Amino acid sequence: MKGNVQKKVKQPMKKRAAEWGKRLWKNIKRDKALLLIILPVVIHYLVFVYYPMYGNIIAFKKYSPAKGIMGSDWAGFRYFLQFFNSPYFTRVLRNTLLISLYSILWGFPIPILFALMTNDLKHGAYKRVVQAVSYIPYFISTVVICGMLVNFLSPSSGIINSIIKAFGGEPINFLMEPGWFRTVFIASGVWQGFGWSAIVYLAALTGVSQELYEAARVDGANKLQQVIHVSIPCILPTVIVTFIMQIGTLMSVGYEKIILLYNPVTLEVADVISSYTYRTGLVEGNYSFGSAVGLFNSAINLILVIFANKLSRKVSEVSLW
Repeated sequence: MKGNVQKKVKQPMKKRAAEWGKRLWKNIKRDKALLLIILPVVIHYLVFVYYPMYGNIIAFKKYSPAKGIMGSDWAGFRYFLQFFNSPYFTRVLRNTLLISLYSILWGFPIPILFALMTNDLKHGAYKRVVQAVSYIPYFISTVVICGMLVNFLSPSSGIINSIIKAFGGEPINFLMEPGWFRTVFIASGVWQGFGWSAIVYLAALTGVSQELYEAARVDGANKLQQVIHVSIPCILPTVIVTFIMQIGTLMSVGYEKIILLYNPVTLEVADVISSYTYRTGLVEGNYSFGSAVGLFNSAINLILVIFANKLSRKVSEVSLW
């Protein structure tokens, strides 16, 4: 009796599995062109994003290149505790947070304002030129950007100090003054990325119905009122999602530009988690310690994006998931 019941249960399950397999294969055949298009992206993420995550295990091991990842001895949380007790922990955490917060404070609203102003340009050719010019800095390599900063900010021949001297001021060695490092770093980052970041907002603005603007004009709304009551509310979901993603990178200040600009004089205000990881992990060869620092950084970013997403869903009903 019991065996008959089990057979009756298994048969419908096998039947459902077979039907599901047929539907899956049918969908694959139907959408094979689309699947082939996204296949390179999937392979990229599997090979260069997910597979390397396996290497994070060395953060919990006393890694030796001779023994390999699996052959190295376990160290537990030794390197995390070493980082937390390090005299540099407070410095790199403070600098990372300050640079990230200032970058969001200045760098987040500027692309939105630029997109709103560009959207109101009526002359098509002029609008395209403005957009193209604003995109160009984004495609300049970090090394070239840093070289331009060194030349422009030179106290003897830089164009910025030439302007200061023309107005009777004293030249400033911007890159050797700790008080100027964050300003130079953040301002150059905003200039390099605001045009590219504005693309997503311009795309959102193109989807706004012109009937809304016409209705606002009929009601007597001027340009500023149209922006406040029509444009901004329509792109607000895009703004919120972008802000959540920005929060998720709060602890991710790239080390490339930092190490190209900082020096022993500005190290106290310029050293961030990524540059510290680079020095300890790659330059000094302490791979386990550098991996532990990087893993801690990634974990904080994950917590921040989850918290920001949950808060956004409660406040505005707009979220990433």
